[in-house]
Amino acid sequence: GFKGGVHVGVKTPAAIKEMAAKMLGQKLITKQTGAAGRICNTVAVVETVHTKEEKYFAILLDRAYGGPVVIASATGGVTIEDIAAANPDAIIKEPVDISIGLAPGQAKKIAEMMKFSCASATVDAEKQIEALYQTFIKCDCTMVEVNPFTETPDGRIVAVDAKVNFDDNAAFRQKAIHAQRDTSQEDPLDVEANSHDLNFINLDGNIACLVNGAGLAMATMDIIKLHGGSPANFLDLGGGVKTPQVVAAFKILNADPKVEGILVNIFGGIVNCATVAQGILDAAKEVWGGSPKVPLVVRLQGNNVEGAMELMKNSDIKCILGDDLDDGAKKVIAAVAAAKK
Repeated sequence: GFKGGVHVGVKTPAAIKEMAAKMLGQKLITKQTGAAGRICNTVAVVETVHTKEEKYFAILLDRAYGGPVVIASATGGVTIEDIAAANPDAIIKEPVDISIGLAPGQAKKIAEMMKFSCASATVDAEKQIEALYQTFIKCDCTMVEVNPFTETPDGRIVAVDAKVNFDDNAAFRQKAIHAQRDTSQEDPLDVEANSHDLNFINLDGNIACLVNGAGLAMATMDIIKLHGGSPANFLDLGGGVKTPQVVAAFKILNADPKVEGILVNIFGGIVNCATVAQGILDAAKEVWGGSPKVPLVVRLQGNNVEGAMELMKNSDIKCILGDDLDDGAKKVIAAVAAAKK
C-alpha cells in the first residue's frame, strides 16, 4: 500500500497533484498517531529545504522548574528520546524565568551550545529562539517543538517541522487558534467526553472506570491492576457533575468495544451520590433499554450515600454493589471473568 507522510523531490504541479491524491483519504500510521492511525484530510505543499545540519529545539512547561524550559540538542532529525538514549550528554536544558522571559544573552548561549557551523547561522538561531519563546508565551503554549531545527548550506535557520500544543484552559483568550481544532484527527470518544466537560483518557484494558476526582481515578485503576484486571479508561466526572453528564459518561463507555465490565467508584464530597445514582438509572434506560449489557459494579460513599443507595436498591436494573474500593474492584473482575464462561 501507499506509505509515508512526508514525500520530497516532487517538483512539478502535475506530480504534486498526483502525490496529494494518493495521500488524501489514506490512513497515516506513525509513532504520533498510534497503531490505529489517522485519516489524512489535508496535505501541505512546501518548498524543499536543503539541509546542512539538523538540530533539535523545544520549549516545554516543566513542573520541576516551575516554568518554561528550553530543551535543545546539536543533533536533530530524530525524536528527543532517541537522542537522549544515544547520548544523554547531548541534551541541553535551560530553564527560563517565566516572570521576566529569556534573560539577556540567554538565547545566544543556547544557540552557541547547539554548535552551528558558522557565525551567521548562530546569529539567525538566536533570533529564532527569541521569536519562538515569544510565540510560546503569547499563544499560551504548553509545548513548542521544532525538529529538525535546520541549518541550510547558506547559513540560514529554518524550522522544517514543528509541533505545538496549546493550553486548553486559555482557549477563551486564544479563540482564533482553538477554532482551527480538527476533531477528525482525535479519538471520537475523547471529543465526545470533552463536549460534556468530562476528563477522559482511553486505555487498552477491558474494565471501564467511572470515578469522581483524578486521584481517586488513579487509585481505582491501580487497584484494578493489583487484582489482575486491566483498566479500559481514565474517566473523571469532576466535582460539579450533573445527571446528564453521568448519562453521557455511560454512553462513552458503552461506545468502546473493549469494555467488558464497568466499575463506578464515587466518593461524594462535593458531588451528591444521589446525582450519580440517578445518572446510572437514567443511563441504564437510555443506553441499554434496561440493565447494562456488561457487568456493572457500583461503590458509593460520602455525601447523601443513603439517598443514593435507596435509589439503587429500589430500581430494577441489574448491578452489583461494592462495600469499598477493594471489594468493588474484586467484584467487577470476578463478574467479567464469570460472564466469559
